[in-house]
Amino acid sequence: MSSLIVLDHPVIADKVRQLRSVTTSNADFLRLANEITRFVGYEAFRDLPVSSTSVTTPVVANVPALTLEEEYLVVPILRAGLGMAPAVQELLPVHRLCLMGLRRNEDTLQPDIYHDGLPKDLKGVSMVIVDPMLATGGSISAVVDLARSRGVGSIKILCLIAAQPGVDALFAKHQGLEVYAAALDPELNEVGYITPGLGDAGDRLFGAPVRP
Repeated sequence: MSSLIVLDHPVIADKVRQLRSVTTSNADFLRLANEITRFVGYEAFRDLPVSSTSVTTPVVANVPALTLEEEYLVVPILRAGLGMAPAVQELLPVHRLCLMGLRRNEDTLQPDIYHDGLPKDLKGVSMVIVDPMLATGGSISAVVDLARSRGVGSIKILCLIAAQPGVDALFAKHQGLEVYAAALDPELNEVGYITPGLGDAGDRLFGAPVRP
């Protein structure tokens, strides 16, 4: 079964409040996104496998310790996922970064893939998909479809805000996913934006793109 974990913590709730505010600057939005991603990541990676090792401190030699060894494929969905990727990379000492580019068709609200950065062979690979907003679930579902067609192992999904309709649609199509979010909003508006949400995460992170 798929699972949804929404973090319940006053510090995170206060940062989400700041993230949502229309007065928050791009620079502060990026900082907050990184801070919240670290909290979400701590929860998501609680069950990472560890190996026994030892470490020599300035006081004692060969102290028993634990180390993380499993490699993870970190997959930010462009462009907004780039605002979360550095925090995830800092948490995972062994990782590869692969980009997926999807843009929403504003007529159908469905995702179109314009950049496929996933390896062709993902057999047994552990994947972390990062995208600030789980709105309709279409973009994440498209990445899951592609990854599973290439044999991926486990999939964790990290987002800042999820919408209940998008979570329901994603779980109706895919089993065995783990979704972690800092907040869960109840609905989408008529054009598929999370309500109350925080607007366009890409624009809030990096500014509105320059149109030719």
